[in-house]
Amino acid sequence: MSIPSWREWLFSVKAFIAAVMALFIALSLDLPRPYWAMAAVYVVANPLAGATSSKGLYRALGTLIGATASVILIPLFVNAPELLSIVVALWTGTLLFISMLDRTSRSYVFMLAGYTLPLIALPTVGAPETIFDVALARSEEILIGIVCASVVSAVVFPSSVGTVLGQRIGSWLDDAGTWADEILRGEGASPATPLKRQKLAADVSGLDLVISQLKYDAGSRDIVRHSRELRGRLLMLLPLFSSLADRLHALKATGKPLPQELVAVLNDVADWLGQGGRGKVDETAETLSRKIEELQHNDLDLGWDDLVRSSALARLKEIVDLWQDCLALRAQIVSGQQVGTWRPAFRHRNVVGHIRHYDYALLAFSAGSVVVGIVVACFFWIYSGWQDGAGFIAMAAVACSFFAALDRPAPFITTMFIWTAVSLVVACVYIFGVLPSISGFEMLVLVFAPPFLVMGLLITRPQTNMLGMLLAVNGASFIALQDRYSADFASFTNSAIAALAGVGFALVWTLLTRPFGAELAAWRLVRAGWTDLAETAAGIRRADHERLSGRILDRLGQLVPRLAGIEDRELKKVDGYADVRLGFNVLMLQKERGQLKSAAASVSEVLIGVSDFYRSRLKVKSAIDPSDDLRASIDRSLEAVAHEKRHAGRASLDALVGLRRALFPHAEPPASWRPPVSDTTQPLPIAAE
Repeated sequence: MSIPSWREWLFSVKAFIAAVMALFIALSLDLPRPYWAMAAVYVVANPLAGATSSKGLYRALGTLIGATASVILIPLFVNAPELLSIVVALWTGTLLFISMLDRTSRSYVFMLAGYTLPLIALPTVGAPETIFDVALARSEEILIGIVCASVVSAVVFPSSVGTVLGQRIGSWLDDAGTWADEILRGEGASPATPLKRQKLAADVSGLDLVISQLKYDAGSRDIVRHSRELRGRLLMLLPLFSSLADRLHALKATGKPLPQELVAVLNDVADWLGQGGRGKVDETAETLSRKIEELQHNDLDLGWDDLVRSSALARLKEIVDLWQDCLALRAQIVSGQQVGTWRPAFRHRNVVGHIRHYDYALLAFSAGSVVVGIVVACFFWIYSGWQDGAGFIAMAAVACSFFAALDRPAPFITTMFIWTAVSLVVACVYIFGVLPSISGFEMLVLVFAPPFLVMGLLITRPQTNMLGMLLAVNGASFIALQDRYSADFASFTNSAIAALAGVGFALVWTLLTRPFGAELAAWRLVRAGWTDLAETAAGIRRADHERLSGRILDRLGQLVPRLAGIEDRELKKVDGYADVRLGFNVLMLQKERGQLKSAAASVSEVLIGVSDFYRSRLKVKSAIDPSDDLRASIDRSLEAVAHEKRHAGRASLDALVGLRRALFPHAEPPASWRPPVSDTTQPLPIAAE
């Protein structure tokens, strides 16, 4: 592990100052559990000011919702413990399910509101008349911690979310530029997209959380819209890169050298894109666009190779326009404000939208397992008569909720169990070894500083973030500071056993109910994509490109991280970008076949064949190859559409070329196919990929 930077030390010091402030205020107000205020600081603390503010706001809302539910439900069900257990479990599981549907920082509201109910309500079942006071105190102490964390983060050398977003975008553009260089210079031109390049989709999807925090950052609120525009353009680049790589591969597979003027343009574009995030908005893009358009206008033949080359040039022009937009938007994001009126270069159609794919069944199963687990744990508490059983239930609910969205929660709950045990050891040393020998708040701050500063450093790093937060939050909670020293070893031991037992129960329950790993989720994602394409080809889903590409690319962003951890050979064959291109071409054929005459029937035959192909994959549950009959159908349609001397025919031709390349990337060109010359003065439709 590298030596902590000054920024990491700054965050740790700021978090400790906020925690000490919260503890002091809570003690001064004589609140019953001042340590909750201190723990709340480390729950919401983040190196970025906007992230701290957003999480603080959502934690406050979640706490208030959970506390309100406690005040309402405890008096109603306190005399029916079994029914109360079911109500608590359903509340926690339902809100957990809602939180998993929201991939922004707002999801924290629902998850927190879910497990706040057992945290507040269950310890009071023996004295239900105290529920309002307990809920009020919990809310006050949490709010004190949130306010202190937010104020210190925003006032003392704040770090902007926009700056970090700009850095991540720059890094992404560097990676994308490297891929573009490989494609344009030949090394990466292949009909399949390597897994490391498919990972770029997951990286863009990961920007959602950062973008959702921009409006809570005082220096970045003006760039929220531009950030969303940029995200869509970054995602749109990926299938275009894949399409360009496929077309160049097809041209080189003929054995004929590429025209020198085309090679020159490819090298010029490669030089420009190769600058990645270091590129600047200048006249280069306009110069490159003019060169590409000149080559398109000079390409008046309609042989197979000519169509493939024209398709490659169309994709190249789109990439140049999108890249120019990305550089302009990134410059404004880094500056933290919109500079004048921004006019996009890529204006042909909408970019990838915010449409998401959700596996509702799998999410419901995850939430349902948490519901049943809490019910089982509650019934154990009821029939065992365990005095500290409320702490047991609370920790089980927290552990299950935190990691419910993961394919394999057990390893993370194991880590939580280990570091909860370490936190208890540290708390024991402080309660019975350190605190009895000191007096005064100043000495308390002095003895707390070393461990909490180290924990703050751990929070700053992604690989140790959970570890640092667990140690800090559990340490503050288990030490349970009051306005006067009143530690009791038996009480501490019982609470410690309940906490460990709760996390241990969550681990065992997860191993029993969710023994499967990422492979199941990955296959469900792949089959959902097949269903989408089958329905699109059949005309059931006549959505626009934005919705279709959004769903497919979102699925790809969820699938790629899972593929890295499994060895399924069938899944390794998946090229999500090819599916995006195929979907675009299917939609274009659906749109244009109504304007065709004699060729309309052949296009319909192709669409039925594509739908049947994906349905056959769903039936056998395997990534089988398309049949030669489908290829022959596409070739017949190519011949039929070639005789349509209208622009609609040319649009359908381009879509059929893309469809054939997506389904049969290694097949020979159509035999003896050379259509007559038709009107090609208009540029190729952008929608065909």
